[in-house]
Amino acid sequence: MLLVAWFWLGGGAVAEPTVAVRIQQVPLAGFQYYAGKIVWDELGEGDPLELVRESDNAHDVRAVKVLWRGVAIGHLPRSDNGPVAEAMDQGWRVWGRIGRLQPHPNPWRRVRVDVFAAPPSAAR
Repeated sequence: MLLVAWFWLGGGAVAEPTVAVRIQQVPLAGFQYYAGKIVWDELGEGDPLELVRESDNAHDVRAVKVLWRGVAIGHLPRSDNGPVAEAMDQGWRVWGRIGRLQPHPNPWRRVRVDVFAAPPSAAR
């Protein structure tokens, strides 16, 4: 999926388009260990997510924490976080959104995270 976003500048001028690409659709890891249960009723499909690189994480040097409205709700799965961590380390702008919510007894199946990235030249 290719997403093109236009940003308006003051005075009605239009900036060059910023091209972003969806690079992953992954389950949210660790949902049951963070504030997921507390904020579940407030989460909405399409909600923006902040992805925070945690290179000093004691369990995974490629860790990427997932925040919803500033609240930690989990991490990108260890099996999928390598390309995202590398892109972030190389200066790419990387963010996420809630792609799907599903009440399910298995916490790995409750939240799907869609991850987007824009290369450094487009990440203004």
